[in-house]
Amino acid sequence: MTKILIIEDEKPAVRRLTQLLSEYLPEALVLESLDTVTGAINWFGNNSEPDLIFLDIQLADGISFEIFEKVKVTAPIIFCTAYDQYAIKAFKLNSIDYLLKPIDPEELKQALNKFKSGKKDQGISLDQLRSLMQPETKTFKTRFLIKLGERIQSVDVQDIAFFFSEDKATLLQTRQGKKYIVDYILDEIEEMVSPDHFFRINRKYISSISAIKDVFIYSNSRLKVHLENCTDKDILISRERMGAFKSWLGQ
Repeated sequence: MTKILIIEDEKPAVRRLTQLLSEYLPEALVLESLDTVTGAINWFGNNSEPDLIFLDIQLADGISFEIFEKVKVTAPIIFCTAYDQYAIKAFKLNSIDYLLKPIDPEELKQALNKFKSGKKDQGISLDQLRSLMQPETKTFKTRFLIKLGERIQSVDVQDIAFFFSEDKATLLQTRQGKKYIVDYILDEIEEMVSPDHFFRINRKYISSISAIKDVFIYSNSRLKVHLENCTDKDILISRERMGAFKSWLGQ
C-alpha cells in the first residue's frame, strides 16, 4: 500500500487527482487532503511521513515552500503547478517532478512510474526553490471552441452566460440564449475560467456574474437562483456553498 498525502487548495484538482490515482495506482491510500500551509505543518507534526506527496505551489494561505521552513520533509514530492513554461523548465533542470494543471493522465502515469522505480532526484535547497519562485499568475481561458456542423467557431468568455451539464454532455449557453456542446466536463471548466466572473453553483451549473437574474432565500437554509434565459427554475445552492456564493456575489 502506497500512502499518499495531497496538499492542494483547488477541490476540482483534488477530485481529479484522486480519481486518476485510483486508476493508475490502485494500491494508493490517500491519507489526507490539505489546502493550507498551516494545516500541512500541523499534519506533519502529528503524523508519520507518507510514501509520496502531491504538492501544489500556491496554497490558500501562502506558498507551499513555507512548509519546509517549519518541518523536515524527506518523502518524495510531485509538484502540481500552474507555472509558466520558464519556471517549468527550471524545475526540470533540477530534476524535480511536476504536473502542469489541469493534470494530464499520461504525465501522471510517467511521474508515478518514476516514483515506483525508486529513481532519486538531484537535491535542491530551499534557497534554490525560492529563486525559481515568482508570484503565481494563473491564466484563464478567454475563448471556447465550438462545432457548428463542419465549422469550428470560438465563443468569447464574456459572451457566455453559464455552463451546464445535460444528458451526460457539457454545454455553454451564451447571453443570447444559444447553446453549444463543449469538450470539457464542469470540473475542468471550473479551473479554466476566472473565479472573479464565474461561480460553481452546484454540480450541474457554473454561472457568470452577468447571468444571475434573481436570488431567493429557500427552505432549509438554501438559496434558489434564477439564471437569465434559463428554463431550469429549481437551481439551488447548498447551505455549505452559501457563504462562498454571497462573498463572490458581493465582491
